[in-house]
Amino acid sequence: MEHCFTIEADDAGERLDVYLVKKTGLTRSKISKLSGLEAVMVNDVAVKCGYSLRAGETVTLLYESSDETDQLVPEDISIEIVYQDNHVVVVNKPPDMPMYPGAGHSGGTLMNALAMKVKTHATVGAPLRPGVVHRIDKDTSGLVVIALDDESYYALAEQFKNKEVIRSYKALIYGKFKENAGVVTLPVGRSTTDRKKMSTKSRHPRAAVTNWRVLRQYAGATLIEARLSTGRTHQIRVHFSALGHPLLGDTCYGNKDSIRIKGITVAIPRQMLHAAQLGFIHPVTNKLLEFESEIPADMASILDLFEQ
Repeated sequence: MEHCFTIEADDAGERLDVYLVKKTGLTRSKISKLSGLEAVMVNDVAVKCGYSLRAGETVTLLYESSDETDQLVPEDISIEIVYQDNHVVVVNKPPDMPMYPGAGHSGGTLMNALAMKVKTHATVGAPLRPGVVHRIDKDTSGLVVIALDDESYYALAEQFKNKEVIRSYKALIYGKFKENAGVVTLPVGRSTTDRKKMSTKSRHPRAAVTNWRVLRQYAGATLIEARLSTGRTHQIRVHFSALGHPLLGDTCYGNKDSIRIKGITVAIPRQMLHAAQLGFIHPVTNKLLEFESEIPADMASILDLFEQ
């Protein structure tokens, strides 16, 4: 079966395999194997997985869905479903849960749990990521929306592309700010020294905008609200690390896994980032849906120590 994709400006500079992982739900190892069989082409020319995409190019992938052995196995895992109908489901993802199966975690993911609870799935992103329009990191908690049919997937994807989705996060940041609010506009792209990380100093940066305001100042830390105008990978984490204010608990971009609170060293269990608000136009009813999620217990316990 032939699958074709046209590269848009926002995807220019992306690695071919990374792009196809997002578009197809296949693993990078599977795409690598297909590339070795010359089943991955750009403008009808077979290319390697590391090829850097350009706007306007056509990517063609040749594979039969039956060739893909990975399956999304339903698992009886407790998750909080905030909203569900025949077209979309909104879930409040707990911390320490990956979005979908991948390297190092074949199960125990949000999508494994959701597969047990919904009867139908979108085909886009199948088999492992059916209907996944956006994602949050394993160690980030909060609200995500999953499409349950292809029509809803493409409608939601268009809203994300056009920056029409409301996304607000709460983050506990290292240090204090002189200002009460601000906007970070540093472009974000893949790090030149570590392909697993993002950076504001990249060869192929993409526009990234984070609006923020202070919610509460503490001794050595600040609770902020961050609203995304764009949705780059690790955007909030990268932006505040670049400002010298990494998220508490973010060992990838700041190495702040503990902090002194009232003379006591307190371990931070994960990056203190929570997707607290999500709003979008329902892809079928055209009604605005808005959802809010309270800060989870592990993050709340750290805040309580500051408040005491």
